[in-house]
Amino acid sequence: MTPSSQAPTSPQPALSPTAGAAMLSTPRASSTRGGPARPRRGRWVPWLGSALLLALIVYGFWPKPAPVEAAKVVQGPLRSTVSEEGRTRIRQRYVLSSPVAGHLRRVPFKAGDPVFTNQVIAVIDPLTPPLLDARSRTLSEARRATALAQLEKAKSAHFFGKRDLERSETLHQSNALSAQALEQAQWKETAAARELAVAESALRQADAELAVFFTPVDGAPGPVEVRSPISGRVLRLVEESSRVVASGTPIAELGDPSDLEAVIEVLSRDATGIEVGMKTELEHWGGGVPLQARVRLVEPAAFTKVSALGVEEQRVNVIVDVLTPAAQRGQLGDQFRVEGRVVIWETDRTLKAPAGALFRRGEQWAVFVLDNGAARLRPIRVGRQSGTEAQILEGLKEGEEIILYPSDRVQDGARVVRITL
Repeated sequence: MTPSSQAPTSPQPALSPTAGAAMLSTPRASSTRGGPARPRRGRWVPWLGSALLLALIVYGFWPKPAPVEAAKVVQGPLRSTVSEEGRTRIRQRYVLSSPVAGHLRRVPFKAGDPVFTNQVIAVIDPLTPPLLDARSRTLSEARRATALAQLEKAKSAHFFGKRDLERSETLHQSNALSAQALEQAQWKETAAARELAVAESALRQADAELAVFFTPVDGAPGPVEVRSPISGRVLRLVEESSRVVASGTPIAELGDPSDLEAVIEVLSRDATGIEVGMKTELEHWGGGVPLQARVRLVEPAAFTKVSALGVEEQRVNVIVDVLTPAAQRGQLGDQFRVEGRVVIWETDRTLKAPAGALFRRGEQWAVFVLDNGAARLRPIRVGRQSGTEAQILEGLKEGEEIILYPSDRVQDGARVVRITL
């Protein structure tokens, strides 16, 4: 192609130095205003968010110290007790009964009234025997006449038997009568004597039956008084109203409320460790101070009792004497509920720890000791125990802190933090 055939090009305008400088300065101005350079500076923000999220996840799953309660091992008094429910009862109770059959007059006493020795409690009018009719009287007279005739016959038989025995003895002495005949005479005399005694008894019986018809009305037995054998109070009235009672009918129960004892029903396995003379405290009787008592008897025989959960238990009655004076017992009386605490063993000073910190590890007792924010497993040897504390024989020292009620999060060497409730 010839140069003449090329299209003419438009002439480029000449740039002045001032316009060139303006064009060169335009990209710098746009970069300072945040145009193309902004994505380049915000490239680290996603990485920062990811790192923060990862840190939060690690912090959430990082094991935290287990919160625990702790207590110190101290020196102090300790005692082992057996605690069970019981009831009070009056030591000596007296039940007054009617000695005869008769008409009981109204008893002028109420439960709780004081009584004194030999005081009349009840009066009973004995029942008079009913009068026999004419036929019965005739029969009684006939029986007496028969008994009298039998008596006369027995007297005669005994008289002749005795005479025959005397003759037989005389003949035997002169060898005119054999010994066999003499023994037969002796037997007849003895039999006659016994028949005479029977006849006399029958006559006395007939006379007693017939005497009913000739007993005057004024000769009836007088009223019978039932008196108190002690000075105390009326515990319960069995019969109060006036009525006819039979012989032996209970009328009232008497006792001295100041002479109290308590019956504590303990398990048979606990009763084997209770001895006579052991100190006992009676609590929850209604007063603020426990009553002092002492074991007097552990009954030798147990009995079966069904618990509230329906379990059959073998229990033994432990009898304790109440030593607290009556003036300090308020209105405590017969058959009141108490909670007895028998002291099996006690000491004024020993190393002890809370029972809530102890647990079994195999065949031994063990605890977790709090050591610089970590739990350390330590086996120990335990002696006597009470309901809340235990005697420490080996494994712990005074002043060491142990963890109470350790959970499954507490292991040997685990980090723990003590909390205060």
